Amino acid sequence: MSEIFKWKKLGRVFNPLEIEGLSWMREYSQAPSVLIFDQFIRVYFSCRPLPNNGKYVSYTGYVDLNRTDLFEILNISKTPVLELGKPGTFDEFGTYPTSVIRRGDDVLAYYGGWTRCESVPFNVAIGMAISRDNGETFEKIGEGPVISYSILEPFIISGPKIRRFNGQWYLWYIAGRKWIENAGKPEPVYKIRMASSNDGIIWVKNEKDLIESKLEENECQASPDVIFYKNKYHMFFCYRYSLDYRGKKNGYRIGYAYSDDMMNWIRDDTKTGINISEEGWDSEMISYPHVFELDNRIYMLYLGNEVGRFGFGLAQLVDN
Repeated sequence: MSEIFKWKKLGRVFNPLEIEGLSWMREYSQAPSVLIFDQFIRVYFSCRPLPNNGKYVSYTGYVDLNRTDLFEILNISKTPVLELGKPGTFDEFGTYPTSVIRRGDDVLAYYGGWTRCESVPFNVAIGMAISRDNGETFEKIGEGPVISYSILEPFIISGPKIRRFNGQWYLWYIAGRKWIENAGKPEPVYKIRMASSNDGIIWVKNEKDLIESKLEENECQASPDVIFYKNKYHMFFCYRYSLDYRGKKNGYRIGYAYSDDMMNWIRDDTKTGINISEEGWDSEMISYPHVFELDNRIYMLYLGNEVGRFGFGLAQLVDN
């Protein structure tokens, strides 16, 4: 058996629509990921300028929050921390989502690199970058991805969440299963998977779906964030219906699973402990959870309506 979690929503922390003067950060603050400093926490997220001819690109930036008051914004990145890729590379059109972790004096970032396609809208692979200035800017280790599509994972390798347990590196991510048609528009179906590494660069894929589907066969799952708490591994992730998911009815919710070995997971969404609000910025959907510990408290950052178009919020774990 596992914990029954209960999260107290503390409110929306950041709304990109309130930021002025940054044309590359006009909308969205997706997939938050935390780096902890002595006086503040740095939250990385993916944002977008206004669309060009209906097409978006995605950048990664950050906001620094006062460690003693997580609703006080101390600083916002003035430029993207990652440059988009050169023409023809896997990350030419976006860096979303991004997950960060310290390695000695460096900070490593793993991110989804987006390219546009002809028959379907996009494809994604996972890139890696290193920061040597405490996470202010990152330099890619190369022009190609560290985890890409393969024989058993043919497209959409994205949603990286990086963790280290017992000296080993783990990267949870999503892998595309198929494209299905929705009123003439292709929509992807993807499931949660895992890879492991000794150095954070060379990865061995597990190549099996980790979380069983509950809604339907084509349920889409994303943002698998894993913590070790009370002698178990706990995964918070988000899931949705495959079609007509951009509103309240079929939109994203946060799910939960637990494991003793990180390989075999038992899903039980009744223990997630957080859901949409009755009204406001997160009343239609919640998604992309990121769980972190700070000063003996456990928090969750998450997205609200339209998958983070109006910012991200904060919840705190309440002791049972």
